[in-house]
Amino acid sequence: MSNHHDIIIIGGGIVGLSTAMHLTRSFPKLHLLLLEKEDRVAAHQSGHNSGVIHSGIYYKPGSLKARLCVEGAAAMVAFCREHSLPYKITGKVIVATSDAEVPRLQSLMQRGQANSIPGLRMLQREELRELEPHCSGVAWLLVPGTGITDYRRVSEKYAEIVAAQGGEVRTATEVTGIVRTADECVVETVKGEFHARYLINCAGLHSDRVSRMANQKPAVQIVPFRGEYYDLVPDKEHLVRTLIYPVPDPQFPFLGVHFTQRISGGVDAGPNAVLALKREGYRWTDFNLRDAAATFSYPGFWRMAAKHWQNGAAEVYRSLSKSAFVRSMQTLVPEIQDTDVVADGSGVRAQALRPDGALVDDFQFVSSQNVVHVLNVPSPAATASLPIGREIACLAQQSFGLTSA
Repeated sequence: MSNHHDIIIIGGGIVGLSTAMHLTRSFPKLHLLLLEKEDRVAAHQSGHNSGVIHSGIYYKPGSLKARLCVEGAAAMVAFCREHSLPYKITGKVIVATSDAEVPRLQSLMQRGQANSIPGLRMLQREELRELEPHCSGVAWLLVPGTGITDYRRVSEKYAEIVAAQGGEVRTATEVTGIVRTADECVVETVKGEFHARYLINCAGLHSDRVSRMANQKPAVQIVPFRGEYYDLVPDKEHLVRTLIYPVPDPQFPFLGVHFTQRISGGVDAGPNAVLALKREGYRWTDFNLRDAAATFSYPGFWRMAAKHWQNGAAEVYRSLSKSAFVRSMQTLVPEIQDTDVVADGSGVRAQALRPDGALVDDFQFVSSQNVVHVLNVPSPAATASLPIGREIACLAQQSFGLTSA
């Protein structure tokens, strides 16, 4: 294959693959190459998540997250149906566990209605008992359209479609450097050099580093957070029939411990959110000096830590103590005991952080001459991956002056 291309996409996660799929469909004459450093696509965030098809209820009306998640949820269900991929509409119950949380739950319903999410309604206790007889709380919001799927399989299907449309996906091809000129980008990898007129950075956990490779100083830095899960043992899976979530803390970017059915079977509880000392650190023992030094030398990290240290300390304690983790579960499903759950896997979230310590909440895409950088696409990026890919492809079209002729 030629080493000269029209567009190179760095990153074989679900967002990079969706972008490639949209570009190869809209511009079939372009020579597109996608580079992924691992030996398979969806090796990190896209393959280490809960598999939830989110509704869009949590996100600020008018934001990219809200718009693209609501659109993306419907598109994801349609895509799974079209390509015979597994999915299930489970519904979700969001639980106020105290009277103090009820106004936040009601505000959440109003936000969901503003985002045009269908079917939202508060449940009476008798209705809750029919849906989730083991769930506790004082007020409950039903989100009927929430579902689950397998985003690794979705990503693999995206890659298959990219190849069928004339694009090329190369795995085990880590990018080590980028040289930009006025006319092209030279992408240096462990497999040699690749040349392209245009470049799209969808590197996820390494998007800020790839941006710097391309001589673009990003306004954010990626700080990795690990989320750890427990599984309910098989004879306790009946305790959860849908998905059960707490009312989120509006000052904290993570949703808190919740219960999620898996499309492959079983029920997960989690995740927590603890600082990872490696950008792909799925265990406490995973450590990378460069990654840890980057986090601890970044002023924005310390400003964020000063604001959220109490939440952070609670997350660390819950990570180290199974009993503390179980107590969090019991606020939603009181019958669960320590012996009812076993440790499962984990995922790492690429959280973009500003120098002032503010967590970047919305999706963030930046164009610079012949490069587009995707700097922040946390959850619900998998749910919204189809319209996100379309948005990035449209930005690339405008920035690069692409034509279908």
